Amino acid sequence: MDDQQLLAGYIDVWWSAINDFTTLLEELAPEQWDLPTDLPGWDVRAVAAHVAHLEAILAGGPEETADVGEPPHVTGFLGLYTEIGVVNRRDAAPDAIITEIRQAATTRHTLLLADPPTDASATPEVVFGGVPWTWEVLLRNRPLDVWMHEQDVRRAVGRPGGLDTAPAKHTADYLAESLGFVLGKKVGAAPGTSLVLEMAGSDPFAFVINDAGRGERLPDVPADPTVTLRMDRGTFVVLAGGRRPAEPDVVVVEGDQALGQQVVDAMATTP
Repeated sequence: MDDQQLLAGYIDVWWSAINDFTTLLEELAPEQWDLPTDLPGWDVRAVAAHVAHLEAILAGGPEETADVGEPPHVTGFLGLYTEIGVVNRRDAAPDAIITEIRQAATTRHTLLLADPPTDASATPEVVFGGVPWTWEVLLRNRPLDVWMHEQDVRRAVGRPGGLDTAPAKHTADYLAESLGFVLGKKVGAAPGTSLVLEMAGSDPFAFVINDAGRGERLPDVPADPTVTLRMDRGTFVVLAGGRRPAEPDVVVVEGDQALGQQVVDAMATTP
């Protein structure tokens, strides 16, 4: 697969995620927009506002400014940046936020189809907040962000679903690639330690700690891994996304029980 095909695939998955997200938002009752999500300090309205903010910037809109104060849930530069979009849309009507997402995404989708990026390592002309991302990083991250926030809203309003879509698989598999980092850097497992993730809906992911202490992905599942984790996609996503602890008895650990629990406890790799 060449770069243009790779990036076109990410664009398709992002566009699907946008449509799923806005369709969900359109089905919410007005009072549901005020329900809290798993993200500290953010209700459903804030989650939707955040997506509208980033999509507007990527579609060519001006960078926004706002006095965000010092909210306790905000940490770091990126947190302050994303809070700008939330503050600026705090009093916006739900229909206005939905319309902004759809219009911005449609503008950007049209531009990407008319002049598709062809070099995954090149730098896009527009990236929100000036983050130094390549086309591949930007386009791979957008469906993850949008779909994760769809799930934030679904959990907040009690409407589970959307776990078997293309954006769902894209996001879960993308997050699963970070388990080598979790095993090596966050848990500090010894060289030779191996980990297998068996997640419903995806092929198994296998990792081993090399002599330098880094987690490497293995092409095949080892015959006798140090630890195997089994769970469904929804459980993995809330753990890897740092949203909430797993429900009791939904994660199966085989092999080294203590190590398996350490990995589960350290699995969060994205805010």
